[in-house]
Amino acid sequence: MKARRWLGRNAIRIYAVVAFAYLFVPVAYTLAFSFNDSGKSNISWKGFTLDKWKNPCGAPDVCPALANSLKIGVLATLVATVLGTMIAFALARHRFRGRTATNLTIFLPMATPEVVLGASLLALFLNLGVNLGFGTIVIAHVMFCISFVVVTVKARIAGLDPRLEQAAMDLYADEWQTFRRITLPLVAPGIAAGALLAFSLSFDDFIITNFNSGAENTFPKFVWVSSLRGIPAQANVIASAMFFIALLSVLFGQAVTSRKKQKG
Repeated sequence: MKARRWLGRNAIRIYAVVAFAYLFVPVAYTLAFSFNDSGKSNISWKGFTLDKWKNPCGAPDVCPALANSLKIGVLATLVATVLGTMIAFALARHRFRGRTATNLTIFLPMATPEVVLGASLLALFLNLGVNLGFGTIVIAHVMFCISFVVVTVKARIAGLDPRLEQAAMDLYADEWQTFRRITLPLVAPGIAAGALLAFSLSFDDFIITNFNSGAENTFPKFVWVSSLRGIPAQANVIASAMFFIALLSVLFGQAVTSRKKQKG
């Protein structure tokens, strides 16, 4: 009976510990093997060293692949954020013919398996005679990132208090001034969240990229090819660094939000 009561009181805590362990064990493994004193193969533990962190570009092709992923991610994020934000405002603020069909079209890339999207885009590019490479990767990434930006920004717009904009117009602000000084600052957190999500999805994508990249290499493709002979420790270094950058970004955002709430 005591054990049952203890489990009843602590079931959520136990579940939380198991869930976090499931999520972070692969991250811990990646971080640990970034310090492995390995050669070409990084499968078994050889000893502790900081050399890989001192020279993260030591493995052939790892840094060019990383640079490609960063450039593709930034370009795809910029285009998807601008287009996705405009679509979100159109869907949230205006009623027009085809609005329901547009909503459905926006959700399709999110619901469609990546292998289907990748194969469909590949068939499209081949039928149009487009050479696969950097440009086709960016186009493919923009296509699926737009949906996530639209959903994120649209949710933020739906949560706005329309009385704030009405008050600005009552104080003789025109539509542009109201948008620039009231609407845009209020929607900015949603736009930033959508942009960060788009960049993460773009940088992380492998399946759609693999279909439409041709000979162009990206960091996920580099990791996949390297896995056949053992991912070099430098790839683990870069992956660990990206994880900590993302973690610090989230913590910074939480700190800024908390400070604004305290001031408010």
